Amino acid sequence: MSSPTSNPVVLIAEKLAQSAIDVLGDEFDIRHVDGADRAALLPALADADAVLIRSATTMDAEALAAAPKLKVIARAGIGLDNVDVAAATERGVLVVNAPQSNVISAAEHALALLFSVARQIPAAHASMIAGEWKRSSFSGVEIADKIVGVVGLGRIGQLVAARLAAFGSTVIAYDPYLQPARAASLGVTLVDLPTLLRQADIITIHLPKTPETVGLIGREELATVKPTLIVINAARGGLIDEAALAEALTDGRVAAAGIDVYSAEPAAADNPLRTAPNVVLTPHLGASTAEAQDKAGTAVAKSVKLALRGDFVPDAVNVQAAGPVGDDVQPWIPLVTRLGTILTAVGGGVPSEVTVEVRGDLAHSDTSILQLAAVRGIFGPVIAEAVTFVNAPTLAAEHGLTLTGSATEETGDYRSAVTLRAAMPDGALRTVSGTLSGEHLVPKLVEINGRHFDLRAAGDLLVLAYDDRPGVMGTVGTLLGAAGVNILAAQLSQEISGHAAIMVLRLDAAPPAELLESVAAEVGARSIRAIAAG
Repeated sequence: MSSPTSNPVVLIAEKLAQSAIDVLGDEFDIRHVDGADRAALLPALADADAVLIRSATTMDAEALAAAPKLKVIARAGIGLDNVDVAAATERGVLVVNAPQSNVISAAEHALALLFSVARQIPAAHASMIAGEWKRSSFSGVEIADKIVGVVGLGRIGQLVAARLAAFGSTVIAYDPYLQPARAASLGVTLVDLPTLLRQADIITIHLPKTPETVGLIGREELATVKPTLIVINAARGGLIDEAALAEALTDGRVAAAGIDVYSAEPAAADNPLRTAPNVVLTPHLGASTAEAQDKAGTAVAKSVKLALRGDFVPDAVNVQAAGPVGDDVQPWIPLVTRLGTILTAVGGGVPSEVTVEVRGDLAHSDTSILQLAAVRGIFGPVIAEAVTFVNAPTLAAEHGLTLTGSATEETGDYRSAVTLRAAMPDGALRTVSGTLSGEHLVPKLVEINGRHFDLRAAGDLLVLAYDDRPGVMGTVGTLLGAAGVNILAAQLSQEISGHAAIMVLRLDAAPPAELLESVAAEVGARSIRAIAAG
């Protein structure tokens, strides 16, 4: 049985670069296990707050059930075939990967396969090792002036396209999700898949493995290609029908192929590509460079630190937002989380309905993540379990909170602002608004229940509602000062009638509960709420 620890436990289930361990630092209790050894992995997961894996560790429903404390699964690489993302999401466990870590290595390996195939380098090398000198047996082809068909023009596909264009190739591409204007800016012509298959001298595949892409190129498709075609797949196994490709190579309907990935890995001894002619095979080496390993490990280590601190993780794959979170949106996430906490404080509890209203320039971006940020803030102070971007939708549903979003380009008083509009269970309406101010994007609280404020939203806050009369500010300041709590900034705002007011104080420390009770009693507060720094 492992000993208790006050630090979160990070379980490293596969070999990672030392740089990744260094990123984690001394904030965590770092433990190691052989993730491929199921009998060792399952008990080791019992105390884990996070687990870092590569491709040999399977995190399925059984593994998740063995990890009651688990908050994050971090895959040091791109693919997630060995992670049950749906089961993790149901459990509220964040899943992260390192989507940018191996893009250069993968692109370069695809090119390495292409040049090895085009110039028959492995066969020529084997001949030389055997003591032969057969120059006439290894006649290759140039890449220049060839039509290269890139299937999938994502990050890796774009890198490959750019490098092949530099060799004088004409690049066409099939990617149903890319806009033609974007392709044109890359110097690439978009075509449909049948056209690409007919025209290409070289086909290189760079697609994810999905139900739609498995078997994308099979016998029927290979029957339409040029007999001089070279096929490269360094993306995912199963995108090409391996048996059909082996047959086409044997029959001379495809000239050659370079393959790094297989429908089942390790590739079986009887995989038909092993005995096909004119083929160069490598054992899934696309990410196997020192640089890619280093990038992947450090990227997911950074994500683990963010996740265990409760911060937003850009590389999360199971956060229910509409799409990737833009750089312009990310700075608003902590502010909106803070607004949610303030909303719970001024409303006296969890609302039944909340609309996250985005105004100004920010309305041009996908801001769906801000709805989840609001939920984190709303529930953070009132429930015991950690509120994450993964379990926020589930918590909202369980507590009867209806969440919607709206956006308008009208700027109002600020270039961009976000308002949380809430209906409380008793029918009362509450609003809280904030903005990011200045060059350094300082988070500001600018409105509560229709009343104007201009106060930094960071740090420990005290929100006080009371019947307006002279001397309240002085009384509150005296009581806080006597208790050793310093007021860093303060603002108050009256209702239009002038009979009620809200005071917001930014403090240098969190006031204890008994101090709040004394302040409330002394000034006859309608409500008083402390909001901890966060």
